[in-house]
Amino acid sequence: MTQSFSAETAVVHSDPEILDGTPVFVGTRVPVKSLFDHLEAGDSLDEFLEDFPSVRREQAIAALELAREMTEAHASVVPGAGVQP
Repeated sequence: MTQSFSAETAVVHSDPEILDGTPVFVGTRVPVKSLFDHLEAGDSLDEFLEDFPSVRREQAIAALELAREMTEAHASVVPGAGVQP
């Protein structure tokens, strides 16, 4: 079974036949985690896109927006989330 994660168009895809189901950018074999790893290491979005030319800028931005939306949705249901000491 395959899964796609996005509100309007598929940006992230998970298929057991591709990298054992690791979420990848649609149309690529590039794990979405690679984007976050690059950003965490201090690389820019442009540097990530240079390293992975099969990923379109729109896909990377949509993945970041999806992650933000998921984080915001999660924060709104976690007791004490958003409360600063």
